[in-house]
Amino acid sequence: MTREIDPITLSVVQGALETAQREMTTTMMNTARSSVLNIARDYSNALFDAKGQMLIQGQDIPIHLGSLMPATKAIIERFADDVQPGDVMYHNDPAHSGSHILDCCMYKPVFVDDELQYWTVSKGHVTDIGGPVPSGYNPEATEIYAEGLRIPPIKLWDAGELREDVRDLLLANVRSEEDWKGDLNAQHGAVQIGERHLKRLVERYGIDTVNTCFDRLLDRAEEQMREEIESIPDGTYTGTSPLEDSGHGLGEIDITAHVTIEGDEAHIELESPEQVPYYINSYEANSMSGVYLGFMMFMQLDPPYNEGLYRPLTVDVGEPGTMTNAQEPAPHVNCTTTPSETITDAVRTALEAAVPERAVASWGHTSGVNVAGTKPETGKAYTTMVLASIISGAGAAHNMDGWHSRGPLCCFGALSSGDVEIMEHMYPFILHRYSLRPDSGGAGRQRGGCGTVWEVEPRGHEMQIIMWGEGRKNGTPNALGAYNSLERPKLGFVEHEHEDGSIEEYRENTIFGVKPGERCRNYNPGGGGVGDPLTRPVENVVEDVKNGIVTQVGAYEEYGVVMHDDGTLDEEETEKVRQARNAGSETATAGGDA
Repeated sequence: MTREIDPITLSVVQGALETAQREMTTTMMNTARSSVLNIARDYSNALFDAKGQMLIQGQDIPIHLGSLMPATKAIIERFADDVQPGDVMYHNDPAHSGSHILDCCMYKPVFVDDELQYWTVSKGHVTDIGGPVPSGYNPEATEIYAEGLRIPPIKLWDAGELREDVRDLLLANVRSEEDWKGDLNAQHGAVQIGERHLKRLVERYGIDTVNTCFDRLLDRAEEQMREEIESIPDGTYTGTSPLEDSGHGLGEIDITAHVTIEGDEAHIELESPEQVPYYINSYEANSMSGVYLGFMMFMQLDPPYNEGLYRPLTVDVGEPGTMTNAQEPAPHVNCTTTPSETITDAVRTALEAAVPERAVASWGHTSGVNVAGTKPETGKAYTTMVLASIISGAGAAHNMDGWHSRGPLCCFGALSSGDVEIMEHMYPFILHRYSLRPDSGGAGRQRGGCGTVWEVEPRGHEMQIIMWGEGRKNGTPNALGAYNSLERPKLGFVEHEHEDGSIEEYRENTIFGVKPGERCRNYNPGGGGVGDPLTRPVENVVEDVKNGIVTQVGAYEEYGVVMHDDGTLDEEETEKVRQARNAGSETATAGGDA
C-alpha cells in the first residue's frame, strides 16, 4: 500500500537503514579472522527487499556492489518458495551471477509476521578457494575447473541449523581452514545484525510505513540519476580501453563501450573479442559492476545509494561467449580487476566524450601479488591476498589533484592496507618498505595521485609470490590532454632481489619463490592526470618536488619546470622551457603532427 510520508520520518528511516549497513560492516571488521577481511576490508554488505531490489549499498567495494543486484535476484529465483526463517544461503559461482569464485556471498531472508520482507547480504573475498594455486589466481588455468571450488546457490543454515556436512565439504577444499571458519562466522554475524536492525525498524514504524519509505528512497535515487543523465546531450558516445595480456601471447585486446543518451535514460553496450583460455574473462554480473562503476565515477551523485540509481540504465554486456559475457567453461578469476577496470575505463571515456568539462582520469589499475608458504613456527600452511600490495594512485578530476595511495580502480578507495606490524605478526615475513612512489602520478594540470612500493622478505622459509592484475604495459589513462613523458614510473612491475644483489624483473602474471635473505618489491602505478601539464601552476610543481611526489627530473621532463640542485626554482629557465614547448606544440598542430 502507498501513503504519504513526512520528510522527518523518511530521513529517520534512511538513517536507520544506513546504520544497519554500517553495523554489518563493523561486525565484519571486528570479527573476521583473515587479514583480507579484518585488515584490508575486502567485503561489502547490502540490504534488499523481498523482490531483490537493493535498498542500500554501503561505501564498500564497488566491483562487489554492482554484481550483488543480479546475484540476489538469482538466489531468490533459485529457492523461490523454499525459504523459511533461519535459512542462510551461500554461493560464489559466476554462472549464477557471482562476480568471481573468490568472492563468497551469504544471503539471509528476513521475515516479518511470517512473511518474507527483506534480504540481508554479505560478500567477502576469501583467502583461498582451493585449486592448484594458493589464493586462487592461477595464471595457467585454461578453464574455470582449474581455478578452484565453485559453489552454486546452497543452504548453509537450514531453518536456523548449521548444515555441518556442507560446511565441512567447503573447508575440506581450501588451504586456510581456520580463516574460512572465522570469516564464515563473521559473515553470519553481519547478516544477523542487518536482520535485527530491520526488524527493530518495523517494530517502531510498522511494515507499511517502512516499506513506503524504502520505495521513496528508491525513487529519490532514480530521480537524481535521471536528472544527471538529462544534463548530457543526446547522442551515442564511444570509449575504448586496452586490456593487457600479461604473458599469454594474446596481444593487446580492446574493450569498447557505446553509451547512448536519450533524454533521461542511458543504454550501455559493450563490445569485446571472443573469450580466451586465460583468467581475464568476465561473466555477466561482474561486467555489469564494471559498467556501473564507470557511470557512477562520472556522475558523482549524493546519497541515497540504492538500486534506484540504475533504473534509468540498460546494459548489454555483449554477445554470449565474448570476454565481457563469458560462458562456461571460461576461466575468470582475475576478472574483478582485469577486465572490470578496462570496462570501467571504456564507459568513463565514452562519457568524457559527451561532457569533456566533467572529465575524470582513471585510477591506477590493479598490479598485485599474493603470498603463500608454511609457517616455520607451526608447520602450518598459510596463504593470503596481500591487498596492501595493490594500492595505486587515484585519478585527478577536472578541478582537483588525485589522492595518493587510494586505488586500485576496482575498489575506489574502499580498501585498507592496514598496519605493517599486524601483517608481520600474522605471517612469517618482514615488510621492509611501504611508501609512495615518486613520479607515478599522471602528469597534468591536475596531477594524478602516487602509487606505492611494497617490499617483503620471508622469515625462515621459502615464500611463493603469485602475481596478478595488469598496469605493467599500459600506463593509467589520462584525460583532457594530460600525458606522461616518463614511462617507467607510471607502470607496475615486480622485482625479485636475489641474495647476491642481482635483480630479476617481472611484468607478466607468474609464480616464483623468494628465500630468506631475498626480497620481492611490487611497484604500483599512480592515477591519471587531467589537462595539459604545461598549464599546471609552477608553484604547485615546486611544492610536489619538495614533498617528494615529483622528482626534479619529472618536474623538467613532464612539466617544463627547471630547478637548481638545492631545490630552488630557476624561474628564467622555466619560462624559456615552457614557452619553447608550447611553441613546439602549436607548430606541430599547424603541421598536422600533434
